[in-house]
Amino acid sequence: METTGRHSTDRTGVLDEALERLHSSGPERLGRLGRLTNHAPMAVEALATRGEGRTVHRWLDAYAPKLEEFPAGVAPVTGEDWREALGDPRRAADWIGHFGRELAERPWRDVLAEWWPRLLPGMYGGSTHPVIRVGHAVRTLLADGDDHTAPRLTELAHGLGYWAARHRPVTGVTPRPGADGATASAALDAVPRIAGQEGSFPDRLGRVGELPVWAASVTGPDAAYERLTELVRAATHRYATHGHGEETMLVHAATAPNAVLRTLPALPRDLWAPSLHAAWTASAAVTAMYAPAEAVVPAPPGSRTPEEVFERALAHGDEHVIKLTDTALDFPDELSLAAALRAVELSEPLRP
Repeated sequence: METTGRHSTDRTGVLDEALERLHSSGPERLGRLGRLTNHAPMAVEALATRGEGRTVHRWLDAYAPKLEEFPAGVAPVTGEDWREALGDPRRAADWIGHFGRELAERPWRDVLAEWWPRLLPGMYGGSTHPVIRVGHAVRTLLADGDDHTAPRLTELAHGLGYWAARHRPVTGVTPRPGADGATASAALDAVPRIAGQEGSFPDRLGRVGELPVWAASVTGPDAAYERLTELVRAATHRYATHGHGEETMLVHAATAPNAVLRTLPALPRDLWAPSLHAAWTASAAVTAMYAPAEAVVPAPPGSRTPEEVFERALAHGDEHVIKLTDTALDFPDELSLAAALRAVELSEPLRP
């Protein structure tokens, strides 16, 4: 295991083995509430990156019964018809195949730079999971330097393909003034809750009528990076006080913008500011859809270290708990660790 900054890149082959297992599965599965996202690729990447490679296959064995076979294709996506195929979930296999071919022929950064601005306006489909999956894949590729294995490039193809198939823009949202110069925390506090917090993610998303304008004046890449970092930290902290509104879906208010933040170093700098604005819309929309009316006082993590908090998340096993804790460890202050422990407390553990 080699260390890269705050993260590690797995050289044991365990992550590649897990990804190869998963690439015969589809990006979604049928759950009690309808179509749900296959979270396993994101979770195993987080485990391997955080130095828990020895646990990857054990965790995957417990999650595997939930998975479905890879879906059948309809027709290849081409340069002429890709716009018509965008946002069609029936074309998931076609899109994954398209990006597999693209990544076999060109450097992955070039493919990402071409498609990121095309996909960014629709990052709200699939409950933001497609961009999160891309963020996990890109983190691994960046940590690898120029030494990329086939399973890791294939994982990027799966993430981008899932995003293209579930592409959904946010429309009809009225900008709400008053928060543009505020902190990210204050801006999230200013997000109005939708009326009647019920229904699926797409149903609720369609009822988001207005969102505060925040960081709209940011156009430079360095300022965009700083503000996006601030947003991820604030959204993570907010889970500690508001996660009880919906313990699973509110995770995405932090993990979706963090996926964008993790991807920025792989993108041309002129894409950083648009990425910030799209990430804010995602975080604010999730907040509007699921935040409770009242906050609670968070319980401090006490003397637990970040490593001990991650061990708690791993023992719990829920994929959203693992992913939120992975984000919290990017900003391992007291309130971030409290947020991770709050997710452990609120969520149902993974059961084989």
